[in-house]
Amino acid sequence: MFSYSLPNIVTKYQTALLHLLLFNMLTKKNFNIALVGNPNCGKSTLFNTLTGLHQKTGNFPGVTVDKKTGTILFQDNYSATLIDLPGTYSLYPRRSDEWVAYKVLMNNDVEITADVVLLVVDASNLKRNLLFCTQILDLHIPVVVALSMNDIAAKKGIKIDIEGLETELGVPVIEVNPRKNKGLAQLKKMLQLVANQPKKKLQRDFINNKNLAPHSIEQIQNIMPMLNDYTSIHYLINHQAFPLDEDVQVAIEKIEASTKFNATKTQAEEVLQRYQRIKLIMHQHVLEPDPLEQKLFTDKLDDLLLHKTWGYLILLIVLFVLFQSVFWIAQYPMDGIEASFKHIGTYLNAYFPKAWWSNLLVNGFVAGLSGILVFVPQIMILFGLITILEDTGYMARISFLSDRLMRKVGLNGKSVMPMISGFACAVPAIMSTRNIENKKERLLTILVTPLMSCSARLPVYTILISLVIPSQYYFGFLSLQGLVMMALYLLGTVMALLVSFVLKHFIKTNEKSFFILELPIYRNPRWKNVALTMVSKAKIFVTDAGKVIMIISLLLWFLSNFGPGENIKNVQSKYTAVAQQFPNAIDSVQRQLNIEKLQHSYAGILGKVIEPVIRPLGYDWKIGIAVVTSFAAREVFVGTLATIYSVGNNNDDSTIKSKMQADVRADGTKIFNFATGVSLLLFYAFAMQCASTLATTKKETNTWKWPIIQLVFMSGFAYITALIAYQLLK
Repeated sequence: MFSYSLPNIVTKYQTALLHLLLFNMLTKKNFNIALVGNPNCGKSTLFNTLTGLHQKTGNFPGVTVDKKTGTILFQDNYSATLIDLPGTYSLYPRRSDEWVAYKVLMNNDVEITADVVLLVVDASNLKRNLLFCTQILDLHIPVVVALSMNDIAAKKGIKIDIEGLETELGVPVIEVNPRKNKGLAQLKKMLQLVANQPKKKLQRDFINNKNLAPHSIEQIQNIMPMLNDYTSIHYLINHQAFPLDEDVQVAIEKIEASTKFNATKTQAEEVLQRYQRIKLIMHQHVLEPDPLEQKLFTDKLDDLLLHKTWGYLILLIVLFVLFQSVFWIAQYPMDGIEASFKHIGTYLNAYFPKAWWSNLLVNGFVAGLSGILVFVPQIMILFGLITILEDTGYMARISFLSDRLMRKVGLNGKSVMPMISGFACAVPAIMSTRNIENKKERLLTILVTPLMSCSARLPVYTILISLVIPSQYYFGFLSLQGLVMMALYLLGTVMALLVSFVLKHFIKTNEKSFFILELPIYRNPRWKNVALTMVSKAKIFVTDAGKVIMIISLLLWFLSNFGPGENIKNVQSKYTAVAQQFPNAIDSVQRQLNIEKLQHSYAGILGKVIEPVIRPLGYDWKIGIAVVTSFAAREVFVGTLATIYSVGNNNDDSTIKSKMQADVRADGTKIFNFATGVSLLLFYAFAMQCASTLATTKKETNTWKWPIIQLVFMSGFAYITALIAYQLLK
């Protein structure tokens, strides 16, 4: 890396030692690495392997595109921040997520400066990947190329001369296989070396960029001498997107006009020249087999999975297994967690004296915590299974299969990915619509995605299904509860399609729609990545949703234990006298005391106020409180009921589920009967109860018009549907 003029008397050992000392003195202990590449090139796999558990997710400044960052640990306490930029096929951006990567590479991002670019290149699609690669090289920034998918290239019979490729590109090329941890140590060493090498002008341009627009480039370099030839072209084309002074913007526009600069013609000529040289490189350094040779396993499998009949049948089976697994596998850890909290509550009630603080601890904090943790197994299983579908490459096939149906309702195949992501959470799903180029199709996808049953609905579905749907099996393996769960998810999907079909007639656009999708090869799932995703999603649920649930649980404890004036005190005095008169009915008196205390508390008063509105749906005031609080976040419904049913039950060691099952109306009928349960399930399937989703919709559409429409329509439709269901079934 370095060269030094040393006296002849210095031995080779001394020279090596001096090199090492100087390297350690000059090496940056912390630097930034921008991770870029084409979609489906193995970039995410490499990111997860290099960073491991040292990851975090946020948003890029000013946009809602996900920003994944992680820390790479080197020897001797050195580290680097790895920034995973959105995948892109070219340095000329079209979508919002591509603009994010573009601004970082052009050194125009206000918060991110990359010391090194780690460019992932798919060895099995080398020709296509080299276009983006050579464009980055001509920016004259430090680059290390990670050559991935080498095993796939080998299966295709592709052989690459790595040394020859390095010579042609003029940058290090490292073969990697992150799934098997091959080449990663060498890659990390090279990243550290390149990050700390003296800044110097890199070798010649890959193509003669100067000749693409000589007069325009010369003039723009007169006002901005720091720009090289290729960077100058990008400033001519995209200067409006760069943070330049107004006089500079005007000067560039004058140059465009005076030199008759044609952006489209320049880009076309550039791409043509690049592919001409790439073709020569492929001929000299890459050995490819006859394309008519035997098809890969991926191609054979696609003949079945993308079949016009069998493909859809297999898709339904996959979805069925997905939802059956979520309900069936999670049952055992959920029962264990619920039983554990039951024993914890019993122990604490026996250990602590009867006081307000012990009541707060057991029936506020512990009850709220149980309402969070009991659903973690289902969250982890759902996200784990979705990650497996993505990892294997099947998720992209779902988009392909769905395109024909999507177009009939005003969407396209790209809408499927956000909608399926909506099964997890609507917020990132809405953000991911940025890869849909057509504005109308993007808006429709944003509006209907919240109708997909997200993971926040899962706790609600689970508790209600277990209460009102019998636990029975058909043919020994088909769970009725699992079938109902799948039906709810399908119902949300069908409703999303119907709403989109209606809205497409009201939202007009002149844009043409195209559906271009690259199908990745089938791979074995990365079990480490699956595990990391499950853990991270569970962590997000506990920390983000859990905070909301816990705050509301503690607030509800207060509202349920205190009331205006002397109401609570008077009720307590009343039942103290009753208990003295009927000492043999102390348990019954205690239950009536708890009920009346709740009715006279702030929570009870609030519930009574809204009860006339919700009574036609089969809900009592307790359910009404839970419905109101869940407009902050749907999963709060369960935590609210857990708190309400725990208040005042210091000596009751039964589970929340059993308390809900035993709760009755004044006429002796069960509150959570079949009609009420179905009504609640339908209400939560359709209602817009997520402030974060509304805020995200506003940010993505840049107006409050569409989030208000979402809130009014979805909540109104949910109410009407729940009303009809209860009135028909009661």
